[in-house]
Amino acid sequence: MKTVKIQEITIGNSTPFVLIAGPCVIEDESSTLSIAERLKVITDELSIPLIFKASYDKANRTSIQSFRGPGIKRGLEVLAMVKRDYGLPVLTDVHSTVDIPQVSDVADVIQIPAFLCRQTDLLLGAAKSGRVINIKKGQFVAPWDMRPIVEKVLSEGNENIIITERGTSFGYNNLVVDFRGIPVMRKIGYPVVFDATHSIQLPGGRGNSSGGDREMVAYLARAAVAVGIDGLFFEVHPDPDRAVCDGPNSLALDMLPGLLKGLKEIDGIVKRGSIRSSRGL
Repeated sequence: MKTVKIQEITIGNSTPFVLIAGPCVIEDESSTLSIAERLKVITDELSIPLIFKASYDKANRTSIQSFRGPGIKRGLEVLAMVKRDYGLPVLTDVHSTVDIPQVSDVADVIQIPAFLCRQTDLLLGAAKSGRVINIKKGQFVAPWDMRPIVEKVLSEGNENIIITERGTSFGYNNLVVDFRGIPVMRKIGYPVVFDATHSIQLPGGRGNSSGGDREMVAYLARAAVAVGIDGLFFEVHPDPDRAVCDGPNSLALDMLPGLLKGLKEIDGIVKRGSIRSSRGL
């Protein structure tokens, strides 16, 4: 498997898992910086590599009334502060090719949203930026069908690719995770991340917004690490019930340290076994 470098972080090929975490959307400057600071303290104490994520614009909200974010100009300013103040690489998503040049000036990782994972022009535009590209697997896409999507990015000479599993549509307003998809996608040759918070989302489950089954986050995260992943993705918030976006499927920040400690132990066991197996021991 190809490893991917994000600043000083290496992801893939049986290295310890990388954490991608942050709020769903930039609500304001102070809360975003506060979350970044708390995440850095937590992950430094556990020696877990961290990539900070937050969206400047959530263009796929269920309702026209829903909060979308501060917009690209202000949003990128806040993400630049996270990089400057805390030394963290940052990830944000793009919904339009016109945003890519500005985003690539700040973001270390450009994320392709799940709903847009087959949009060729968006994939090619992001690939041309030279940044690491995190492709969210669409809720409607089979694991093996990620290969031609990855090949679109490769066609522009960009091999800095991550694939993220985030559940599959299961009837109406529900998602299910087929953990067989993780090793299937890893065979494509690029790091695979498990998004534990979006995988328990209930899309459109509240009529004008999505719901979520937050208490299942820890269970799915443990299962994914036991299968073998290269990174974990969590949307976190100090008070998820007050979050303006994806609160029902966000993890409370106070829950993160204990969960990560256990996940790190599982990851160590799985990857030690993987290394021993590869050496024929």
